[in-house]
Amino acid sequence: MKFDILTLFPEMFEAIKTSIIGRAEQKNLININITNIRDFSEDKHKKVDDTPYGGGAGMVIKPDVVYSAYRSLDIKNAKVIYMSPQGKTLNQSKVEELSKEEHLIIICGHYEGIDQRVLDKIVDEEISIGDYVLTGGEIPAMALIDSVSRYVDGVLAKDSKIEESFSNGLLEYPQYTRPEIFMNEKVPEILISGHHENINKWRKMQALKNTFKKRPEMLEDIELTEEEKIYIKNLNEEV
Repeated sequence: MKFDILTLFPEMFEAIKTSIIGRAEQKNLININITNIRDFSEDKHKKVDDTPYGGGAGMVIKPDVVYSAYRSLDIKNAKVIYMSPQGKTLNQSKVEELSKEEHLIIICGHYEGIDQRVLDKIVDEEISIGDYVLTGGEIPAMALIDSVSRYVDGVLAKDSKIEESFSNGLLEYPQYTRPEIFMNEKVPEILISGHHENINKWRKMQALKNTFKKRPEMLEDIELTEEEKIYIKNLNEEV
């Protein structure tokens, strides 16, 4: 998968080219290309913004520089995303949907945003990472790249995505590792029993418990077995 990012602050994206995402890029599983919008300014001072028509605080990024930056890319088969608090909230189903794309062009706004005319011309979808406002679209863009890249074939081992939070409608069960005893707390006995069927059952119940405690609204959207319904009912009675 190819990611093209249009931004005024390309140095911010150095952080994402590390760890799992960095290794995926080294293996050519993904490609992250950064384009500096400022490079397309025809102003001798490389100015890319101006005051908004109609008045108001802040500055607006000019449409011509964004369009020129966009046209410098290979846009064939590309889906163009504008990171915006006005967009649809990014969730797991959207992440999996985007991971099937060949090429994502991600536009990062800044200041008071980007002239609406160029957005209307080139953007396919606006995406938000939450109902709050940040100083720019760079951090949301990194969140999108990280979450989508994990679903590109070969980036992660297949099993690592099967039982993680949201993959099956539940939050993930708690995880434990060595040492077996830490601050007088022992790892749950079931996990060192070697009985994989019982371990899997315990993990499912712990995932249900975790979801019940932290995100109970998620339980409304999944189909539960009779045993699981009784388990949730008992948890309700304990509260």
